[in-house]
Amino acid sequence: MKTANVSYLERAQKLDIDEQERLLSRMAGKLPKRLQKEKLTKYEAIAIQLELEDEQLQEWRSIMAELKAKSQKAQIKAAEKAAALQEKLAKKLAADQAKAAKKAAVEQAKMAKKTEAKKPAVKKAVVTKASAKPVSAKPAAVRTPVVNNVVKKPTNQ
Repeated sequence: MKTANVSYLERAQKLDIDEQERLLSRMAGKLPKRLQKEKLTKYEAIAIQLELEDEQLQEWRSIMAELKAKSQKAQIKAAEKAAALQEKLAKKLAADQAKAAKKAAVEQAKMAKKTEAKKPAVKKAVVTKASAKPVSAKPAAVRTPVVNNVVKKPTNQ
């Protein structure tokens, strides 16, 4: 059987009537029965109830502190996980961009080769050593030879 602490007895006597009634209404277990059987005075019952509520409050605070610590750890872990995921996505994006840039460069090179192949070939003039004049690649018109102002006809043999 719990007895009232002196400090709680002093606090119980200082309470006004409304606060005393509220404490008495919250009593549970054997405490109200002990008050009814007059094993305790009204102030002793209130003092015991105050002490019980203070103990419950301390327990609740410790539980809440543990929950808060767990919640903070979970938030930190979630933030780290999100940062790692973001970093992974950034690396993947950079790799994809590099791959796309490389692919675009290859495509440009292919297109450059195709356009180069489609350009018409430029006919180059052939230069002979004797004349030092450019001779076109086209065959010249057939001339008949002239010797001493006499035209010779070509003979077919």
